[in-house]
Amino acid sequence: MSNDQSETDGPEDDANYREHPEKYIENYELDGSEKGVFKVEPYKSELLPHWSYADPESAEESANKLFEQYETYRENGDFVGMDMARKYCQMGFTRAMRYAKYPGGKKYDDDGEEREPERWADSEKREAAKIFKRRWDEIRHDERYQTLKEEYRNCTQ
Repeated sequence: MSNDQSETDGPEDDANYREHPEKYIENYELDGSEKGVFKVEPYKSELLPHWSYADPESAEESANKLFEQYETYRENGDFVGMDMARKYCQMGFTRAMRYAKYPGGKKYDDDGEEREPERWADSEKREAAKIFKRRWDEIRHDERYQTLKEEYRNCTQ
């Protein structure tokens, strides 16, 4: 199953994760994945409109806006928002890299077999991926993010 729109709908789709952050931990493991990016509200509505990896310019604008949102969540001690911003930066990297390696972003052929990646099929997408990677790394290595992530982990054990 992919980590995006193909996720099955579940009761958590109706949750407001800002009002009920405990549901985030119940429904999404803190495993570094992109799970929930198209489901977790109100963050999806706040972050998705700013997510673009079409070219380096839009990726730069997108990554900066996502990071601004991250900083707002950080100032408010909103770990769920911080983690969702991390996921959108990660997803910007992974999607842009798919296009950078595979012409047209098609990783699989019509028979479902994985195609051989090219180096670099789309140099603009490669540059976009690098932009998102810098912001993704900045978030993952942020001391406040790490502290809150550990606190969330501990409250589920």
